[in-house]
Amino acid sequence: VLENQDLQDSIKPQKVEFHSLNFNTTLHWQPGWAREARDALYFVQYKVYGQSTWQSKDECWGISSLVCDLTHETSDIQEPYYSRVRAAFAGVYSNWSLSHRFTPWRETVIGPPMVTVVHSNKCIIVKLQAPRSPYKRKRGSKIPMTNYYDLLYQVFIINNLLDEQHRVLVYEGKDKVIKIQDLRPGVSYCIVAKMYVPMLDHSSAYSSRQCTVL
Repeated sequence: VLENQDLQDSIKPQKVEFHSLNFNTTLHWQPGWAREARDALYFVQYKVYGQSTWQSKDECWGISSLVCDLTHETSDIQEPYYSRVRAAFAGVYSNWSLSHRFTPWRETVIGPPMVTVVHSNKCIIVKLQAPRSPYKRKRGSKIPMTNYYDLLYQVFIINNLLDEQHRVLVYEGKDKVIKIQDLRPGVSYCIVAKMYVPMLDHSSAYSSRQCTVL
């Protein structure tokens, strides 16, 4: 019996955590510390905080992977969720390992916008596109993150003559197309942008650089 108890403890999943980007939400965990844990199978359940019964996730029932996609199961983005994972090896089941409480709207990471740059005489036109969620409209297109939050675009310009690292904020607002004027011809400029959520005081990472020479 003791051996089974030891095995139960030593294969129990560790560090059960939600990771979420633009509401694409996955549950991650690490194997127990026993050597056998490398060959364990895992079982995932989830529920909304306050519910009494756990739901099993069929696609993550008896899997060898250390990750489970719960995007669809956490689509009510204002609700707080829990998830739990247990491991099995050689007919022995570990106890459940519980995640922290996870509320998608508060905790998902918002990604940077897509940036397109075109230049004309002495000015740069910047076109911005907000990241999209995995959730779809009836017609099938993915709903942008701007539907869920009051988001602002922050646009920065980098003058490569001066300093690669020096970003100057040139625009903050909701316009998807902006014009940066009075720039010097023959100079290489790069544009990066972020999404900013005033209500939560969160910023996304920077977009990738889009560079142009006037």
